[in-house]
Amino acid sequence: MNGDSFIAGMGIVSAIGKDLPANFKSLCEEKAGIGVMKWLSSSHQDELPVGEVKYSNTELAAFTGLSSSLPRTALLSCLAAREALQDAGWEKHNSLRTGFISANTVGGMDKTEKFFKSFSKNMAAGKLADVVHHECGAVTELVADFLGIQHFVSTVSTACSSSANAIFTGARMIRAGLLDYALVGGADALTRFTLNGFNTLMILDKELCKPFDENRHGLNLGEGAAYLLLASEKALKQLGKNPYARITGYANANDAFHQTASSPGGTGSFLAMKGALEKAGLKPTDINYINLHGTGTQNNDIAESTAIRLLFDPVFPKMSSTKAYTGHTLGASGAVEAVYSVLAIQHGVIFPNLRLKTPMKEFPFQPVTGLLKNQPIQHVLSNSFGFGGNCSSLIFSAA
Repeated sequence: MNGDSFIAGMGIVSAIGKDLPANFKSLCEEKAGIGVMKWLSSSHQDELPVGEVKYSNTELAAFTGLSSSLPRTALLSCLAAREALQDAGWEKHNSLRTGFISANTVGGMDKTEKFFKSFSKNMAAGKLADVVHHECGAVTELVADFLGIQHFVSTVSTACSSSANAIFTGARMIRAGLLDYALVGGADALTRFTLNGFNTLMILDKELCKPFDENRHGLNLGEGAAYLLLASEKALKQLGKNPYARITGYANANDAFHQTASSPGGTGSFLAMKGALEKAGLKPTDINYINLHGTGTQNNDIAESTAIRLLFDPVFPKMSSTKAYTGHTLGASGAVEAVYSVLAIQHGVIFPNLRLKTPMKEFPFQPVTGLLKNQPIQHVLSNSFGFGGNCSSLIFSAA
């Protein structure tokens, strides 16, 4: 346990809930949040289902105290990050070193899209204020200032592994003695840019996604935010609370195969999982549950399953993809699924892989399809694999 980061607080907002209790309730009741988009204006509104957070920018602003004119990513980020701090009992006047390492991939793209629409029609009509917070780092700075975190602020943007990388960056800084607390995670809002981009790649499902099903057709995009407050042993004692879990293993690998596709042999996935196990000092048989990256695309599910077979054969842990609940939340997904992984440890439950009817014929294992309770869970492996072959795996262990 020496040098481990303890998870002292968690916060989340997603398509299945505004906060931590609501998300857990939806997971246990097997209630997905994917459906017809309401807040995003798109020509694909009735064609492509999404995992949209069920609140307008005005409502999110009222929840957070921020201005509704700010990017939706910032509003989502603030809501979840603040919950994590409150959950842990962290206060702004805390004298120990606190860092904020936040991930996103779209920044203020929603505001830029609004600007471009008016600007393209009339160059004098576009409001430059709408693009002030365009870049990814601007969203992080907005939220850090609002929360009162000043010791260290950084942004990670590595596609779909972004917030997983933010999480283990914070864990490494605590281990190195550079920080006492690290608020880590990520956020992303749905935008036309991402929806149209993924649609151009022809990997979006026009129905509700079904990861690891033989008849899967692609992913559903989602949005949300999730954060964990990591604490050193010294900082945890200052808070005076029991931790949810520990981060014991993490690794990042790249198969350098393709700009958007995973290598068919799952090279990056395999190396990330193997590296995380080695970092934690664990054997494959020590893992009780895998929260799969599990997007529902033909390519991802084959590559991830191939890597799992290589690493775990012949004894496979229980596993599932929770993206069937939330959609793929891109830069937030690693943190959203980290929170779900820790909830699995805390409550001894394994969440089902929704809508899986026909298991993939290539593999001798299949994800869990019904809620499992009273599970002895000591170690959970959580996978996040991004474009460009950027693959990361995290291991959470019981405290």
